[in-house]
Amino acid sequence: MAKKKVRSLAGKPSYLKPLPAKGWAIIAAVIIVIGGLIWWSDTKDENQWEFISKFGIKLPLRYAVHGIDVSHHNAKINWDKLKSTRSDNVGIDFVYIKATEGATHLDRQFKRNWSEAKRVGMRRGAYHFYNPRVMSDRQVQNFIGQVRMEPGDLPPVLDLETDARKPNEIIVKGVRNWLVLIEAHYGVKPIIYVNEHFYKKYIAGNFDDYPLWLAGYSRTHLDDLASDAHVLFWQHSEKGWADGIRGFVDYNVFLHERQDWESLGE
Repeated sequence: MAKKKVRSLAGKPSYLKPLPAKGWAIIAAVIIVIGGLIWWSDTKDENQWEFISKFGIKLPLRYAVHGIDVSHHNAKINWDKLKSTRSDNVGIDFVYIKATEGATHLDRQFKRNWSEAKRVGMRRGAYHFYNPRVMSDRQVQNFIGQVRMEPGDLPPVLDLETDARKPNEIIVKGVRNWLVLIEAHYGVKPIIYVNEHFYKKYIAGNFDDYPLWLAGYSRTHLDDLASDAHVLFWQHSEKGWADGIRGFVDYNVFLHERQDWESLGE
């Protein structure tokens, strides 16, 4: 095929060779890939992650209610500063406080944290770190001996992070006993805190009627798990900042609507 003569901007002749069919196919493929990446990016960011410098991390702004959890590892907290921590329309709406562990341990900051959260008007909840080596009845007594719940407080939480190399059936039996006795005492169904591995190993199929608090730091969303479980809270980061707390703090989000939040624990 003869080359077509055209005139360049400089007024000198130049020659353009028609793009072969293979070239057009490559361009079309590139356009499709780019479009797919844009669609995937939009879908991936459905939780509206945004970096909030005040907190030092990205927060999923799709959700309205954000909170933290603390223990003696966070040392002495300045609760007035913590309560006032805010960036634009995002603040710390709740705090879960470690109360007890095993049969005898009381978190050394619990009493102060529990009373200070109430004083500054921050919605609070208490959690128990479960020790599979200890009789669950004794762990129940430890918790209820320390935690006096009041109207507006969040449901108690069982924190299951270790198996202590105990058989699965022993752990499931002990966890069930703790949950049943705590619900009978406080009149509200407790929440189970687990990571994804422990959820699949101990919780799924055994405690499907209990609300969950899932930890998953590498995830951008929990939709695949939330569809199979009643997930209330998602702990999405352990590297956040907050005024009044030295060092890192865990950040959580409530996965449901504001009206569900207001009625939680009733």
